[in-house]
Amino acid sequence: MKRDEASGADGTGSRGLLSEEPFTGKIAPGQAPAQLGFVAGVILRERLPAFERLLWRACRGNVFLRQAEIDRPLEDPATGDSVNKTVFIIFFQGDQLKSRVKKICEGFRATLYPCPETPVERREMAVGVMSRIEDLSTVLSQTTDHRHRVLVAAAKSIKTWFIKVRKIKAIYHTLNLFNLDVTQKCLIAECWVPVADLEYIHDALRRGTARSGSSVPPILNRMETQIPPPTFNRLNKFTRGFQNLIDSYGIASYREVNPAPYAIITFPFLFAVMFGDAGHAVIMILFGGWMILSERKFEGKKGSEIWNIFFGGRYILFLMGLFSMYTGLIYNDVFSKSLNIFGSSWFTNKIRMSEDVLLETKDHIMLDPRDCYTQYPYPVGVDPVWQVAENKISFLNAYKMKISIIIGVLHMLFGVSLSIWNHIYFRRMVNIFCEFIPQVIFLLLLFFYLCILVFHKWVWFGPLGGNASGPYCAPSILIAFINMVLFKDAEKQPTGCDSPLLYSGQETIQKVLVVCALICVPWMLFIKPFILRSQAKKQAYAFVETVIVPRGDEETALAPNGSSPQAGGGGHDGHGHGEEFDFSEIMIHQGIHTIEYVLGSVSHTASYLRLWALSLAHAQLSEVLWSMVMKIGFGFTNVGAGAVVIYVIFAFWAVLTVSILVLMEGLSAFLHTLRLHWVEFMSKFYLGQGYAFSPFCFRDILAAAEGADE
Repeated sequence: MKRDEASGADGTGSRGLLSEEPFTGKIAPGQAPAQLGFVAGVILRERLPAFERLLWRACRGNVFLRQAEIDRPLEDPATGDSVNKTVFIIFFQGDQLKSRVKKICEGFRATLYPCPETPVERREMAVGVMSRIEDLSTVLSQTTDHRHRVLVAAAKSIKTWFIKVRKIKAIYHTLNLFNLDVTQKCLIAECWVPVADLEYIHDALRRGTARSGSSVPPILNRMETQIPPPTFNRLNKFTRGFQNLIDSYGIASYREVNPAPYAIITFPFLFAVMFGDAGHAVIMILFGGWMILSERKFEGKKGSEIWNIFFGGRYILFLMGLFSMYTGLIYNDVFSKSLNIFGSSWFTNKIRMSEDVLLETKDHIMLDPRDCYTQYPYPVGVDPVWQVAENKISFLNAYKMKISIIIGVLHMLFGVSLSIWNHIYFRRMVNIFCEFIPQVIFLLLLFFYLCILVFHKWVWFGPLGGNASGPYCAPSILIAFINMVLFKDAEKQPTGCDSPLLYSGQETIQKVLVVCALICVPWMLFIKPFILRSQAKKQAYAFVETVIVPRGDEETALAPNGSSPQAGGGGHDGHGHGEEFDFSEIMIHQGIHTIEYVLGSVSHTASYLRLWALSLAHAQLSEVLWSMVMKIGFGFTNVGAGAVVIYVIFAFWAVLTVSILVLMEGLSAFLHTLRLHWVEFMSKFYLGQGYAFSPFCFRDILAAAEGADE
C-alpha cells in the first residue's frame, strides 16, 4: 500500500480529493486499464491514525488513502457536542477489498457517503447538494424569523397567560374542596365569611348565577360550629404596618382585643421618647413622607428585602418622625443643640453677686434659683440654659428617669384595663373578680403610688420652700419606696430639715398600701381555683341527676331541664362535665400566672427605664458627634480655609448622622419599642393564639406564586 498523508501541511490539502484531470499514463499493449473502486466518508480526527494503521495491515498495503481535515467543528447528531472530523477517500481494487474496507469503516464508526464514479455525475450531485443546502438555509432562515415573530408576540402576552393559568388553577383547586349533593348536580361548600359581607356575597352569587345561565338558584346559609373561627381585621395601607407588628407576636384569637389600634399612638410615642431629637426627626419625616407621596410609583414593583421592609412601614416611619419632632421640642434638642425661642427663664443677677465671686469664677457662674430664676418655667420643653450647664446630665437624668417610670406604669395600667373587655366578651366573670380586680389594685397601690410621689415631689419641693420643702431637704423617692416595701422607718434627714417624710402620715399610709397589695397575691392565687372546683362539682351533680326515658328500642338520658346532656356546653374556662376537672393542674397554672404577674410588675416597671437609657445615649452620641466633628470646622480664623473645611466636615458629619444616629439608633429604639409592646404591654391582656382568615383572593395567590418563582 502506498500511503499519502494528504493534509494542509504537505501542500496537498488544498487540492480536491478526486482529481478530474485525465489519466496520461501509458498502458501496456494488450492490457486493459485497471478498474479502481473507492469509498468516501468522514471520521473523528482522533481516530484517524489507528484507522490508517488498521487499513494498512488488514489490506496489506493494497489500498490508497487520502484525507483532509475539516476546518470547522461539526455537531454530533447523537450527542449534540461539537467534534472535529476528517474527510477521507479510499481507493482499492476488487470486491473483497471493498467489503473489508467497509467493515473497517463500520468498526471505527466512520460515516460513508455515496459518491458517483464519473466526473459528470459528481458535478451533478454537487450541484444538487448545493441547491438542497440553499433550500434548507432558506427554510431555516424563514423558520427562525417566524419563530422570532411568534415569540415576540407571545412575550407581550406571556405574563397575562401566566396570570390566567394561575387563576384557573386556583379556581379548580378550590372547587375540588366542594362536595356534591345527592343529585350530583350542585356543589356544596363550607367556608368562613365575614358577617358584614354576607349581603355582598349574596349579590355576587346572584350575579354569577345570572351570567352562567344556571337554573339552580344559589343558597347561602349560616351554620353553627364548635370550631373557633379565624381572625379577620379590616386593614388599609395606613393600619397594615401596625397590624403586621402585632401579628408577628401572634394572631389574635377570635373576638380578642386587638392591640393594633392603640399601638398606632403608643408605638411611635414610646419610640419618640427614646429618639427625642427634632433634627433627626426631620430626616425621618422627609424619608417617610417621600415614600408616602411616591407609593403609587413603588407599589407592585419588586425591590430588595430591606427596601420592602422600609416601604411597608412607611406610615410607621412617618408617625415616628412626627412624634420624635414633638419629644425633640420637649427635650429642646435639635442635632444636640437647643433653640432659644421664648427666652430663658434664668438670668445672671450680677447686682446681688459680689465682684470677688465674679472674678473667681470667670467662665462659670452658679445660678441660684431663688435669685436668678423668674419662677415661671420655659413655655415649651426644657429651658435652653441647660444646654450650657455643667450639671445638664444630672438634671436630665433625673427628669427622664422619672418620666420613664410614669409612662411605663400608665402603659401597663392601660394594658391591664383592656383585659376586662376580653373577660366580658368571653363571659369569664370569674376572671374579672379573681384576676382583673386584684391586678389593678396591686398595680395602683404600689407603682401608681410611686408615680404620685414623683408628682408630689415635683410640686411640693422647690427653692422657695425653706427647711420644710426645700430641695436640700427633699427625701429620695427610691429610698422611700424601698423602705415602704420593707416596712422600714424613714432615715433621718440632714441637719436643718424638718421631717424625713414627703408628707405627714406617710409611713402609716404606705404600710396600709403594702398590706392591701400583699392581700391581692393570695386573692389571685387561691380564689379562682376553688370557685372553678365548686362550679365543676355542681355541673357533675347536674349531669348525674338524669332521667331514663324509654323511646322505642333505645333509652335516652335526659337532664332535669329536658335537654340532652351531650348537648350541654363546657363550664367556665373550658371545664365542663365533658372533660375531667383537674384541681392540681388549675392550681399550678394559677400559681404560675400569679407569680408571673407579681414579679413581672416589678421587672416590667424597671424595663421601662430603657426609655431613659436610650434617650440619654442618643443625646450624648449626638453631642459627641457635634463636638468632635462639626465643631472642628468653626475653629478656623481664615474665612476661605474655614469654608472649605466646613464643607468637607459637614459632609462627613451628615453621613455619620444619618448612618449612626438615624439608622442605627433608630433601629435600636424601634426594637426596644417593639419589646415594650410585646412583653410589657400585650402580656397583660393579649394571648395571640388564633389563626388568620385567608380568603380566596387572586392578588394573594398571584403574590405567593411570584414569591415561589423567585
